[in-house]
Amino acid sequence: MTRIGVLYRPHVERAKVLAESIQSQLAQLGASSWMGSAWEEKEAALHMPDTDLVVGIGGDGTILHCARVTAPRGIPVLGVKLGKLGFITELNESDVESLLPRVIAGEGWIEERTMLEATLDGEVLLALNDAVVRCTAVRLIDVTFEVGDQPVTTYRADGVIVATATGSTAYSLAAGGPVLVPESTEIVVQPVSSHIGLRHALVLPRQSVIGLSVSRNDGVVLSIDGQIDRELRGNERVTVTTSKHKARFLRLRPRTYFLGSLHEKLGGTRT
Repeated sequence: MTRIGVLYRPHVERAKVLAESIQSQLAQLGASSWMGSAWEEKEAALHMPDTDLVVGIGGDGTILHCARVTAPRGIPVLGVKLGKLGFITELNESDVESLLPRVIAGEGWIEERTMLEATLDGEVLLALNDAVVRCTAVRLIDVTFEVGDQPVTTYRADGVIVATATGSTAYSLAAGGPVLVPESTEIVVQPVSSHIGLRHALVLPRQSVIGLSVSRNDGVVLSIDGQIDRELRGNERVTVTTSKHKARFLRLRPRTYFLGSLHEKLGGTRT
């Protein structure tokens, strides 16, 4: 790996300081690098054609930004945790100095994760965690749910989450959904506080074409990874499918890391 991007969470000074330190260490290791805000996805995308690896510094939210910009080019991401849970980060802040030489030497393995594509009014949006139809006000909305051309139900709920395996440990889990292992390619459809309609999650095969629509203008948005919102007007349909692009993560931990990580994050002591 000879050219590495360093993307950091711009609202945290510690993240920028660590990014500068990583750049300095990379130079000492003989690698060139560039640095920028993970929130500036369009600007970061300009650097992708000649980048071998992106180091993302922050919490899982930062890594979501990194994944959306690297996936179309197949570039792996190495996540450095500054946040709380860090389900998809790989290194702690204190590990960077000792482990970065191993990364530059080519150690580790690549984990691929399924992503979603949500299409609304001709715009295609890439998501690693989830695509969510929700109301911006505190009230129930009616969301019609279809798979292919088959109507399934109309939820009267706070919203409906369509999640990947990665997203199954995020908002979907908080709403009562199942946890999928990272290599799973299935799609989770999980209502949020459903009053009418199915109350439990559906786990659908990866080839499913999911349609979500609302019948009226009611302050409803399509939310991508909780970071990008698009207004959803009455009778507009959101189509969600799995993407041809995969998020790729560089891992140094054993391939069996996930279950231990799950216990650490949700069932035991957080570190």
